[in-house]
Amino acid sequence: MRLKLIVALVEDDRTDRVIEVARTGGATGATVITGVRGEGLKPESTFFGLDLTGRRDVVLFLVAASRARQILEAIRDSGRFETEPGAGIAFQIDIEDAVGLSTQISALMHELEEDI
Repeated sequence: MRLKLIVALVEDDRTDRVIEVARTGGATGATVITGVRGEGLKPESTFFGLDLTGRRDVVLFLVAASRARQILEAIRDSGRFETEPGAGIAFQIDIEDAVGLSTQISALMHELEEDI
């Protein structure tokens, strides 16, 4: 089975929504890394040395390659990545091999069979 890793860098108040739409699109799970900091075109200001940037999360999805683009677009739309500056970004990476997926492979296969 061909897999893709979708990485979404998203404002923390949008994380649950992004996970929900990814699951609707066929993602069988997600890993969330919380409290990361990012910087866009213009560095955020500080106040007496305190960082004023909003909290962000990194959300990782390992998905079937045939569903990856659809999930990526759903993440983009639900997170408003294209309409609100600084809302987040998402991208996909080819996965050569993976282990530890035995409990999820049957769910992925079932999802893909429904497409046929």
